Amino acid sequence: MPPAEHFVQPPHWEWWILGYFFLGGLAGGSYALGTLLRIAGDARDESAARIAYVASFIALIPCPIFLALDLGQPIRFWHMLVDTSDGGLSFNVVSPMSVGSWALVLFGLFSFVSFLGALADMGRLPAARPIASVLRGGPGIVWGVFGTAFGVFICGYTGVLLAVSNQPVWSDGGWVLGGLFLASALAGSAALLLLLARSRRDIASDTEGRIAAADRMFVILEAILIVLFFVTLVLADTVLRVLGVWILLWIVVLVGLLAPLVSGWRPDLARRWPPLAAPVLALLGVLALRALVIFSAQFG
Repeated sequence: MPPAEHFVQPPHWEWWILGYFFLGGLAGGSYALGTLLRIAGDARDESAARIAYVASFIALIPCPIFLALDLGQPIRFWHMLVDTSDGGLSFNVVSPMSVGSWALVLFGLFSFVSFLGALADMGRLPAARPIASVLRGGPGIVWGVFGTAFGVFICGYTGVLLAVSNQPVWSDGGWVLGGLFLASALAGSAALLLLLARSRRDIASDTEGRIAAADRMFVILEAILIVLFFVTLVLADTVLRVLGVWILLWIVVLVGLLAPLVSGWRPDLARRWPPLAAPVLALLGVLALRALVIFSAQFG
């Protein structure tokens, strides 16, 4: 197979985009985990579900700020949502940027409402108790499912956005990048929830065990997709762009993948670590993966 041809100048994205890719994935993944805990869990999992919804919205807050700053002219961000010629809404179904901007706005609505309901249930925001009462039972499940659909889209959309470009590494990864970013976001969100759970006393040990088991499954899926990603780069003859100096970040990614697996499969070894070591290492691995994918295409 001949090497892939790339004929577009790199976008020269800066650290703002890395922050958006990282925190956006955690926001969408945390929301999805909160909904899964409510659907598949029991009353003991409710505290963890509330924490997941709170973490989701807090992680989401900086995302539109990072996107606006990366534009170079932040005050024009609203142009992506509003048609300046007639004042109507601006939505282009064939534009990845337009679709992504609206998905972020809609997910923000679902995440904010769930955030308010979670705070009310935790006794932190009495004024939001009417929202919490509406979100209990069936209506809350339906609301969570729709919010999760947008959250999962946000998790994988960033990878798809890279894949539809004509940049080396990004376009070579093809469909794998969307799945890889989704799996990585879910793994990172599970690690974040474990990190928060281990600093609280109201999370049942059974709940923590289920989150850790889910984290291991996400990590295994992520590892498989990383292998497939490498295969696509080898076929496109661009694999060297993600090696060299980027090996340091790959080491961080590898450690982040191994930490939750060792914690589950070799608890005798994990007991020698600080309690928060595994989730912190996993989160660093998620951040490193996004950094090397984003910047290796531009500076590799």
